Amino acid sequence: MPDPVEAYGDAILRILQTILREEHQPIQEAASVVAETVARDGIVYTFGTGHSHVIAEDIAARAGGLAPVDAILEPSLTGNQQVVKSEKMERVEGMAEIIVEYYRPEARDCLIIVSNSGRNAAPIEMAMHARARSVPVIAVTSLAHSKGTASRHSSGKKLYQLADIVIDNHCPLGDCTLSLEGLRQPVGPGSGVAGMFILHAIVVQAIQNLLDRGIEPPVFMSGNLDGHEAVNKPLQDRYWGRIKIW
Repeated sequence: MPDPVEAYGDAILRILQTILREEHQPIQEAASVVAETVARDGIVYTFGTGHSHVIAEDIAARAGGLAPVDAILEPSLTGNQQVVKSEKMERVEGMAEIIVEYYRPEARDCLIIVSNSGRNAAPIEMAMHARARSVPVIAVTSLAHSKGTASRHSSGKKLYQLADIVIDNHCPLGDCTLSLEGLRQPVGPGSGVAGMFILHAIVVQAIQNLLDRGIEPPVFMSGNLDGHEAVNKPLQDRYWGRIKIW
């Protein structure tokens, strides 16, 4: 029996290599949208339910990341608490309309939606309402999972069908990457690692795009380095009025 740690590492590396090979173009397209958002003094909103919210949150207020990023972290949908309830709440239609009305994204902004399955109401309707406001939508999802399951939304649509740009995380149906002898249920989910790589890759390329345009990227310095206040405080003050996560 192969070492599980090595087997899982190999599985994750295969996923990342596939993303680099197959998703390079949509990542570049997403980076162009993000760079344009920043250039227009807009906000990069991110959204995910369940474990996907962890991915969405990972590029917000991050050392080496862009300052104008606002992760939409609706407590009833994240699973940080009362996870059984949140699993059902993400299937409730109408939640996204309330969230979008609260955040009020504009055409100069963009929205990155992370949903491995892309089948539940909240991410689907977030895409619908954002596009109704002319906000570009970038979806990070598993096409294998999404196409392998039915939509849970009354429209019959899935997230990948509603986004302007779709980035496939290349994770399998059910997300898990390994089968262990003696256990029926597969283990070793891949979407977390894959999603974080994709989002940070978008940000890194967007920063380079801004530099290529002669625009100084608003990038945070680690708050655990001396002198960070001189870098971070002006950025916080610049975007304070619109970013609700702060």
